[in-house]
Amino acid sequence: MNKNTKKVSKRVSTGIFNLDSIIGKGFKLNSINLVAGGAGSAKTIFAIQFLIEGIIKNKEPGIYITFEEKKEKLYDDMLSFGWDLAKLEKEEKFVFLEYTPEQVKKVLVEGGGTVESLINKIKAKRLVIDSITSFALLYSDELERKEASLALMDLINTWECTALLTSQDESKDGNTISAALEFEVDSIILLYYIRIKGNRVRAIEILKMRGTKHLERTFSFEISNKGLVVHPNKKVIF
Repeated sequence: MNKNTKKVSKRVSTGIFNLDSIIGKGFKLNSINLVAGGAGSAKTIFAIQFLIEGIIKNKEPGIYITFEEKKEKLYDDMLSFGWDLAKLEKEEKFVFLEYTPEQVKKVLVEGGGTVESLINKIKAKRLVIDSITSFALLYSDELERKEASLALMDLINTWECTALLTSQDESKDGNTISAALEFEVDSIILLYYIRIKGNRVRAIEILKMRGTKHLERTFSFEISNKGLVVHPNKKVIF
């Protein structure tokens, strides 16, 4: 093997239109990625689109763990993009788990429990936790919060899935799990839905992408009838 040959990490497509081209062809295989944003910023659509990409195009079953979304409503909402989650569930390609934060805490204690069993059963390759913020609020002490987040990261790493976590916001003041995980996750993507001159504007920013050269700009994105679409040539200035 040539000494100058660089080892290239295998990439996993995000499924978000035009996003892979600006982050080195996708997420790193078996990486843990954080998508953070405020209310209405499209975090859940991003997460489901990531799972759909794996299931439909790459034959990679996925698991969706949520603390807040209701199954019937989510399934109904996603049909508007042509994503039939109920069908995929019947085919054992998709699993929906509505957990309380306490149940996820129990998963840590059990070392995987039900989640690990389901991953093995359907041979899941992609995992989403939407959102991690509620879990963080279980821990009032900053040290406990950090220890719990690290334990969760370690557990996810044993499952050999490419994971996507969502967070309710992108604050760095230690009050959310995103702050505790800032240096642990492999990437951080921020979604914005802000008012500029009286109009709401959607934007996406790559805050961190470990081992990847990426453009340091804030790009426009939109919600189309096929999911999220990033516009790499449209820079958003706040």
